[in-house]
Amino acid sequence: MKKKIKAILADIMYWVYQKRICRTDIEVMSIDETLNELLSTDKSLVRFGDGEIIMIRGKSLHFQHESEEIARRLAEILQYKEEGLMVAIPDIFRGLDQYRKSGQAFWKDHLFFFRGVYHQYCTSDRKYGNAYVSRCYYNYADKSASAAWFGKIRQIWKAKDIIVVEGEATHNGVGNDLLSEAASVKRILCPANNAGDFQEDILRTCLVMPENSLFLLSLGPAAKLLAQDLFRAGRRVIDIGNLDMEYEWYLAQAMEKQKIFKHTVIGIEANQKAGYFEYLNQIETRIGV
Repeated sequence: MKKKIKAILADIMYWVYQKRICRTDIEVMSIDETLNELLSTDKSLVRFGDGEIIMIRGKSLHFQHESEEIARRLAEILQYKEEGLMVAIPDIFRGLDQYRKSGQAFWKDHLFFFRGVYHQYCTSDRKYGNAYVSRCYYNYADKSASAAWFGKIRQIWKAKDIIVVEGEATHNGVGNDLLSEAASVKRILCPANNAGDFQEDILRTCLVMPENSLFLLSLGPAAKLLAQDLFRAGRRVIDIGNLDMEYEWYLAQAMEKQKIFKHTVIGIEANQKAGYFEYLNQIETRIGV
């Protein structure tokens, strides 16, 4: 009963929001606009999803415990206005019809509790990137544009030397062609949980990598802090989040979320058994794992 009442209140609040009775002046680019910006410039990208907004409010996530320092840094990055670093947030402020019904309900509920965070830290004098750039298949009601979006995404690192900073179970590009356009792939493996506890170690390791490398980050809230630090150090960074998982679902044309085998493979022996020898050869170092 409480769940049903909460859903009704969230619906009412979103209706009020859409009628502009409440402030609705946050602007978010389309996915195409975001991708075109990344393709035509050397800008970096840092993405904020619901998890980062929750952490700004001082709460824990299942893969990152609460931290005053992380919350402070996330709030700072959400307000960051350096031209070369695109800050991306969910496209949820001008309508939700583009998403599946379950996605619409999720974001209404999220805004019911956390709308104030966006309006405290986001401003009307800028247009934010679209955080769904890495979630461009499953949650969309109309999936017809997904193929083109993934095609553009793969062009971002075409012929570039990339450094993938990821959790030890993530396996970005393993078993699919997500990273096949890159000139080379190296990996820095980090803990799947609480990677933020190793922030300084991860940053130091990244900074000894070749300066012309493109960094792809898949590390939860810790990726946001690392993205800002690397950008300030003159590196180009793309926060790809769960892009690989989304790409796997797209390749399978999945209509419901599916478990992915490679996410259960952890450790050298398990990766050898799975036949992931190229992946193992790409690993430059391991931090905290």
